[in-house]
This record gives sequence, structure tokens and C-alpha cells, in this order.
Amino acid sequence: MSALEGVRIVDFSKFLPGPYCTWLLADMGAEVIRIENPREIAKQAKVFGWDKLSTAERQRLREGDILARNKRSVMLDIGDPDAQEAIKALVATADIVVEDYRPGVMDQIGLGYDALRAVKPDLIYTSITLCGQTGPYRDKPGHDPIALAIAGVLSRTGENPEEPSFPGIPAADVVTGTHAAFATLAALHERSRTASGRHVDVAMSDCSMSLLVNVLSRYPDTSRIPPRGTRRADLGLWRTRDGKFICTTDMEPRYWRAFCEAVGRPDFIESQNDIARRPEIRAALEELFASRGRAEWLDVLGAAGTQFAPVLEVGEALDNEHNRARGMVIETGAADAPLRQLGQPVRLQGTTEVRNLGRLPGADTEEVLAELGIEPGLRSKLVEQIA
Repeated sequence: MSALEGVRIVDFSKFLPGPYCTWLLADMGAEVIRIENPREIAKQAKVFGWDKLSTAERQRLREGDILARNKRSVMLDIGDPDAQEAIKALVATADIVVEDYRPGVMDQIGLGYDALRAVKPDLIYTSITLCGQTGPYRDKPGHDPIALAIAGVLSRTGENPEEPSFPGIPAADVVTGTHAAFATLAALHERSRTASGRHVDVAMSDCSMSLLVNVLSRYPDTSRIPPRGTRRADLGLWRTRDGKFICTTDMEPRYWRAFCEAVGRPDFIESQNDIARRPEIRAALEELFASRGRAEWLDVLGAAGTQFAPVLEVGEALDNEHNRARGMVIETGAADAPLRQLGQPVRLQGTTEVRNLGRLPGADTEEVLAELGIEPGLRSKLVEQIA
């Protein structure tokens, strides 16, 4: 059995943190049923141009969506009274609900925590929002960069001391989705002791602040935090002769010594923590790394046993032998249309089980409604509403 086999999750989420949370849980064996709103699907299609794609193209796109993997899709107009009755019947069979609407929206619709707790008293109801269910910013709209900005993280991003920059990855979204999965499972474990449900409040701004843990642990006096872009000489991103990059992190003295000897600058060993010499040392190392190609430097540093890695492009990372051996790259899909996807980053078994690829919005509506015992006439009506 998979770790979460037997756990049923009803997933209303639309944006990255929510689907990331339920993807983690689905890959661990939970049964995740997405409730997709036709208005949201239509809006998404227009924003990204998917409304111009054929059904086959849209299906291929959804199959390639890693965060839709191992989930079923039900499409219902969540504001329709008949649809809400079907949703409540589904929630009555579930353990967890995950939603990412702005605070109060699900209450206004009639699908908030109190309304759904009435049909499932021990329900775990996880709400993921930008700034949480309480506080002055409760109703603030925004996405990943706004959360990073509020958390103070964006001020630390980038190398330019004059201005911050976007990180180039959805850091707030992913860290929030991960925390949401953790909080949801903690509440589920608590329920096993208390037999009580809980409304789990997960804020992107809160989760983003966790990215400051190292900075604040070292600099509790925030006025002493080094300026953005201030880096040690023993930590670097070095451009090689062929225009590629190598990352080094030789901060422990023995690694710094091995590094300096390997690159032919033993005179730098005793100046590891000499702040005044950092610009000089960095300039010399930049010149050194620019004198050879990346492969040459990888051989030199590998022989010396220092802390280093090539800065892999995304395609290189997917082809990397270690990432593939760890199961972080999986080949799936039909033989004539293979797909390469990310594996589950946390596995209790050896490999990621792909029970199904992403399903088109509403592909499982009829089946799920039938499983709930919804009578045929109402099933037909609900399916026709979103056809």
C-alpha cells in the first residue's frame, strides 16, 4: 500500500501552491479529486491561448502537467445549488478539502469550512491564500513575488547591490505548497487522536518568511545583515572559457585549502576570511576560471575533492545521471507520445507510481457522480451545464 492510500482529498485549488500541495499528497497515494470551475477554466484558456487548441492538443497539454498527475477531474459550476449538493455528497466521503480562493469567497459561495463541516464534522479544510485568513493584508490580491516582497525575501534576491531582482523560480509558490502538505498531514494526524477536524490557514507570505531562517539566525540584529550581493571569496559562480558556469562552496577551511591548491593559488589560503582581500581574490579567480573550459575545471576540482558542481541548464538537469538515478526524472505516457516528468521529491517507496496522467477538465465528472449515487437525471443535468 502507498503511504496515503485510503485518504480522499477534494481539491478546489487553481494556482501553483494548492496543486503542488495536492500533487505531493497524490503521489504519496492519496485519492485527489479536483473540482474545476468552468469559468476558471475558460479564463485560463483565454489567458494562455489554450482556447485556440484542439481537444487533442489540450489533452496532451494536461497530460504533460506534472501537478495534475494522479488526480481525477470533476467540472462543476460551484455556485449552482445542484452542483453544491453533489459537492457536499463528495465531501461527506472525503478526509481533506484544499482550496485557494481569497478569504471569505468560499463562505459566500456556500462551500466554506463551516458549511462543509456540517456534512463532514471531522473534515480537514486547508485554505491557501496570499496573506492568510487574518491580519491587515487578509484581502490583498497577488501572486508569488508579492508574497516574497511582504516576507522580506525579495530584498535579498539577486547579486546587484543597487536593486533586488526576481528569483526566476516560483519560490513562494513551492515553499507554500510544501508547507501546506505538511500542515494538512499534521492536522490529519491530530484527527486520529482527537476525532476532530480543523481549518488549516496557510499563507504564502508566512511560508515565504521561512526562507529568512538562515539570515535571521546569523543576524538577529537586522541592521548587521550584509548588503545584497555581498559574497564570500570561498563561495562563487564562475564563468568558464566556454561560457558555462561552475558553482563552488568551499567555506570549510579544509575545502578552501584544497580548492586554492587545486587552482594554483595557495597564497589565498590564509586570506579566506580577510574581507579587505575579497575583491582581489574574486577577480583573480574569475580570471582563472575563464582560462579553461567547464569540463577541464570539473576534472581539476573533482580530483581535488572540493565542493563544486556544474550549473546545469534545465535540459542538462533532466539528463543528469544522478537526478535520473534518484528517480527525479521519469519517462511516462504512451509509446508513441512519451512524456518526461519530474518524479516525487519525497518518496517512501523506491519509485514514483503514475496511476494516471493529468486528465482533461471534467473528464471524470460522470464517473465520480455515479460513484456518489447521484441519480441519472441530475447527473445528466450537471454534465450538460458544463458541456
